[in-house]
Amino acid sequence: MFTCASCQVLACREGKKENLPKNCPMLHPEMDAAIQKYHDDPVIENFHKTSALVEAEGYARWPRVRETIEFCKKLGYKKIGVAFCVGLRSEAAIFCDLLRRHGLEPVSVICCSGGMDKRDFGIRPEQFVHPENERETMCNPIGQAEMLRLAGTDFNVALGLCVGHDALFLKHSHVLATVLVAKDRALGHNPAAAFYCPHYMSGRLNP
Repeated sequence: MFTCASCQVLACREGKKENLPKNCPMLHPEMDAAIQKYHDDPVIENFHKTSALVEAEGYARWPRVRETIEFCKKLGYKKIGVAFCVGLRSEAAIFCDLLRRHGLEPVSVICCSGGMDKRDFGIRPEQFVHPENERETMCNPIGQAEMLRLAGTDFNVALGLCVGHDALFLKHSHVLATVLVAKDRALGHNPAAAFYCPHYMSGRLNP
């Protein structure tokens, strides 16, 4: 199938359709239909256009926090949902304060809201993050999404949710959402560092 990650042609960057690899997505008959979807819905078209405008305006200058705020302001969003991990509650508080300072209204829901017991999902204490505890609360990304829906948020932000939990949150979010922080406790929440760190590339990432 598609192998864009190893492509050496990159004709797509120039919008060219000559000399394309045989498995290039640009040759697939569904690509034109996918592109048309941006124009079929004015809301999606404006959302997509605004993404490109923010990209250009803050390229290599703005951190993602500011990009997110400016994006919300350009689209006229007022109520911003923040689904965050309990381990990043300090960062969530700072982000919510920044939203308020920019005239936006944050609505924040913590991951452990609901107080679900991991044992109810068949997870044994020896499989806990902290096995010394008799009980450990499980994340509730669907609950986070539902509470933000009830709050009537215009746009949602995931901040430090676990791998998998973030996917469930994004799937169940009633509005479009973005990831502000991808949790990576080993690398200071900078997952891309694993691609550049010789220690990880030569050892800890190998099977």
